Amino acid sequence: MAGAVRRVRDLTRAHSTRFERAIPLIASENLLSPYAKELLISDLHSRYAEGLPGERYYEGNEQVDEIEELTLALARRLFRCSFADVRPISGTVANLAVLKALAEPGELVGTARLADGAHISSAAFGAFGLRGVRPVYYAWDPERMTIDVGRTREILRAVRPKLCLFGLSLFLFPLPIDELRPTLEEIGALGWYDGAHVLGLIAGGEFQDPLHEGCSVLSASTHKTLPGPQHGILLGETAEPTVRQRLQSAAFPGVTSNHHLHAMAALAVSLAEHLEFGREYARQTVANARALGQALHDRGFDVLAPELGFTRSHTIAVRVVREGGGAEAAQRLAAAGIISNKNLLPGDRSPKQPGGVRLGTPEVTRLGMGPKEMAVIAELFDELLHQGRPVAEVAAKAAALKRGFTTLRYCFGAGEAAYRYYDLVGREPDA
Repeated sequence: MAGAVRRVRDLTRAHSTRFERAIPLIASENLLSPYAKELLISDLHSRYAEGLPGERYYEGNEQVDEIEELTLALARRLFRCSFADVRPISGTVANLAVLKALAEPGELVGTARLADGAHISSAAFGAFGLRGVRPVYYAWDPERMTIDVGRTREILRAVRPKLCLFGLSLFLFPLPIDELRPTLEEIGALGWYDGAHVLGLIAGGEFQDPLHEGCSVLSASTHKTLPGPQHGILLGETAEPTVRQRLQSAAFPGVTSNHHLHAMAALAVSLAEHLEFGREYARQTVANARALGQALHDRGFDVLAPELGFTRSHTIAVRVVREGGGAEAAQRLAAAGIISNKNLLPGDRSPKQPGGVRLGTPEVTRLGMGPKEMAVIAELFDELLHQGRPVAEVAAKAAALKRGFTTLRYCFGAGEAAYRYYDLVGREPDA
């Protein structure tokens, strides 16, 4: 068994080395600060704290209670809201908590279609199906990559869903919550926002503010544009106490038992760092995404929504049908050290063979890249996918660019290595 341990450690080293040399453009990934990362390997990892602070089912949680109270206070301050729950252990678990709290099996819930950018948790094979709710699909404007307000008003009035989900996995532009708010009030539907992708942009003042535009609850993961641990969060700005109580009950015992205390502590650090650095980081993340979209557009790539500046978030979408399709393009880019993902775009039918790739700037921004580097990255795309340059040649150029950007920014402990493999044992396992 010692051989298996060595193999896992070697593979982890290889993974870290790969990303140290690669250009990371996955929109849903980011890097932890060293202060947050150290808490993931603390004794908190080994402990349980079911329930709320002061109302635990286990003893020994005095410090945990204080950590959780601090995490909740930081979340409420950062998002200017009155309610927070940090017990969901992922974004999808947070979504399940909302569904358990606010919708019964068989009820209608408004959402976007997967091909229009929705997350898989709103699909029949995801959290919607698990809860047994029935989706009502919004009308979509593919040119503006947002909800068609007029036609969606008609749909909502006709079927009157109980809950309306606003939130996407391909999230380019703010959604028209303010414009649809009167319709939600008219039909008695609650607004729910899945802010997983844009959580850090919301906190940094660079996107919309859903809790103050008409949504009662916001669910999210905490590791995308908010550069925290892989965890979940519920936020709310609602005067209805029963909504809060149902959300808390859904979080525990509904969809979680223990809530990964080490990740919660790391989240507290990440929230504090975002209060300090988040506005600057969010602003640069969006600026980089727009710059990358423009640079790719200038090189003949079919970047969506050019008339609108390509994006107002961390993400751009590129239709690469002419370049072989999303699956082939993403694989060729990865072979050249540029990490992205294939993605459904409006009109696509197959998630395995979609027409697009999704690109995001959270991680490259975290490493200190700016618009100048976005132009270099776009040139690498052009050389590989349009000019047919050898993969090895493009990979060497990608690694050369990355060598200047391997330390963290926008956090306490800035300047620390981003991809260092921490050998905590210091010796090989006994044979």
